[in-house]
Amino acid sequence: MRTGITQEQVNAAADAILGAGENPTVEKIRAALGTGSPNTVTRMLDAWRNRLGERLREMCALPDVPGSVGQAMVELWRLAVDHADREVTARLTNEGTALESARAELVREKEGWETRLQAADAETAKAKAALELAERARAALDTQLQDNQALRADLVRQRDRLQAVSDQQALEIKELRVILDERDGELRRDREQKETYIRNVEDRAHQEIDRARLDARQWQHRFETLERAHQSALVTIQTERDLLRDQLRRADNEVARSKGIASALEKSLAKGRTAAPQRSKAKGVVVADAAAKRSRKMAARAPRKP
Repeated sequence: MRTGITQEQVNAAADAILGAGENPTVEKIRAALGTGSPNTVTRMLDAWRNRLGERLREMCALPDVPGSVGQAMVELWRLAVDHADREVTARLTNEGTALESARAELVREKEGWETRLQAADAETAKAKAALELAERARAALDTQLQDNQALRADLVRQRDRLQAVSDQQALEIKELRVILDERDGELRRDREQKETYIRNVEDRAHQEIDRARLDARQWQHRFETLERAHQSALVTIQTERDLLRDQLRRADNEVARSKGIASALEKSLAKGRTAAPQRSKAKGVVVADAAAKRSRKMAARAPRKP
């Protein structure tokens, strides 16, 4: 941005803005000049304001006129000032009422957003607690699955041991049958007794094998059932965890948006508090300028002394 503005440039720009019925500000001066740093414009604008009162008094000074004319002009000036004061007071009262209503509305909106923000914080805490609970449940299911796998391995070992016992018994039975066949002639009675014994042994062995197979199938069925239940629970927990994460993310976004809106409302309230004195000061300057113009017109119409 270009620099090097002068006091005269700032004075001319401020006079033009004031003549248009607006309050000269640093932003408006810089926009009118197209240059100037804020600090420099602020300093020069303060100097213009300090000089403004003296300029108005110079403009309001009356030339030498007859006493009756001067008295009439003074009376007209007083009436104009009273009328301007009443108008300014009424406008300031109306604007003050409107500003107070707007401020109350902003306060109500801020309270509403604060309530929503508290509710969003509560929902966020609830979602975090539910997510932690789901994680603990998943860890418990993982532990249970490991225990079931260890149990399955133990059942497999028991089945193998029983199968080895059954094979050994079958071998013994076969050997006994060979011996009985060789001694059939001599030991028929003994063979019958031994065959009975062997059949009993076989029956018991088959029963043990059947029982072992039945137990193995039962344990296998229980393990498969537990594994399916674990997989189903794991899928459900993962789905709930994803849903909770989405809810937590939406809650965080809502909290951030609520905080932004609350901050904007607070800035609007602060800006509304500082805007009222500035508008009041600007209106006083405009009224004084209008009164000075009317005074100059009346002075120009008055007859001059020879």
